[in-house]
Amino acid sequence: MTALTRYEVARWRAMTRGARRFAEPQLDRESQRRLGELFGRELSADEAVRRIVTDVRERGDAAVREWTRRLDGVDVAETRQPADAPPAAWQALDPSIASALTVARDRIRAFHEQQRDQRLRGTPDLGLRGMPLRRAGCYVPGGRAAYPSTVLMNVIPAQVAGVDSVVVASPPGSDSRVHPAVLAAAHLLGVGEVHAIGGAQAVAALAYGTESIRPVDKIVGPGNLFVTLAKRAVLGAAGIDGLAGPSEIVVVASDGAEPHHVAADLVSQLEHDPLAWAVCVTDSPPLARRIEEAFAVAAAAAQRAGIIAEAAGRHGALIVSRDMEEALELVDDFAPEHLELQGAAAESLADRVRCAGAVFVGASSPVAIGDYVAGPNHTLPTGGAARYAGPLSVMDFVRWSSVTRLSPAELARLAPAACRLAEAEGLHGHTASIRARTGDAGAATVEIAGGEGAAS
Repeated sequence: MTALTRYEVARWRAMTRGARRFAEPQLDRESQRRLGELFGRELSADEAVRRIVTDVRERGDAAVREWTRRLDGVDVAETRQPADAPPAAWQALDPSIASALTVARDRIRAFHEQQRDQRLRGTPDLGLRGMPLRRAGCYVPGGRAAYPSTVLMNVIPAQVAGVDSVVVASPPGSDSRVHPAVLAAAHLLGVGEVHAIGGAQAVAALAYGTESIRPVDKIVGPGNLFVTLAKRAVLGAAGIDGLAGPSEIVVVASDGAEPHHVAADLVSQLEHDPLAWAVCVTDSPPLARRIEEAFAVAAAAAQRAGIIAEAAGRHGALIVSRDMEEALELVDDFAPEHLELQGAAAESLADRVRCAGAVFVGASSPVAIGDYVAGPNHTLPTGGAARYAGPLSVMDFVRWSSVTRLSPAELARLAPAACRLAEAEGLHGHTASIRARTGDAGAATVEIAGGEGAAS
């Protein structure tokens, strides 16, 4: 029977403390064996990724083609999909899926339109000026499944921000083409550049560019371990949205929460990945028992029961807290990707959460609806990164420049303080640069802050 593991609060804190910062996980035996075959010796996933990234940076398209053949088993002579492929995929799409994607697009765009904000911060003479990025790369996972919703979630914020050009990269299928559903979603958004390329080689190609792919300013989108490690490896050559880990949900269930809803939502996250987390915190022992029972039934009946059982064995947890105050402390310490608040206390707790990527309040707001059509972005921080990061947003595609425009009088007033600091740091060229504009002003005495003519 698939079950949640019960934890005392102290034991839970001890187990999770420091355990959810991004680190390269150990590969399973089969993955390790395959890496050995590919590279001719035993090496870590990070070492393998860095070799691929370096090769693509140095050899461009030839390296992309070679690694795609070796890793994906298909020979893709030209990664860019034909111009007629996205519209053809859209025309061939099941009408009900096309309708659902259109609903999702409209909701996601409407939500992200509210984030558009490039107004000058400060004054024209001393301010921050926002400008959209020139080019963004959106990675869309492939392989065992297609994720057209990921196209929407990653492309739409870039488009709303005003990014000049957006490119989608997604692994090729056995026919050397990107999955039709991904192509259709790209067409729905008007994205004309889609490349059949996945894994570390895709990230490297987007970051450094090849003969056929212009480099991007930022790479966003989820992926497997190798994609994540590649994003870390190219950081600096391009910006990234973050380092994605396994999916996570924490459900805080107060009195009145429906056990079957809680159980269904825990199962929905565990079906993603054998490493996924599903955690329930409640201050009601009777409710905890009912949730355990409902979870066992839901997990056994699920289509992906094997994955769910494996994930639950690792990271399926139930904690009975002293009260809701302690429950909130556990949430903020864990900093989950997804947080659900269910039961009578849901509304009163909603504004008190400090560390969560996305918060879902009430019985009618399951995480699953947020993955597709609620509106907020489903590209979220994992592994405790919700302590300092939030959902992918329009602002992720805007860069800020500071603007300084001083009058001669302001420069003369500030010069003494600047020159004094430059001399103290031994940067005499800085002093010379200032004095070239002010004459002897840089040699004047720095007046006490607040006095007439003080540096400010």
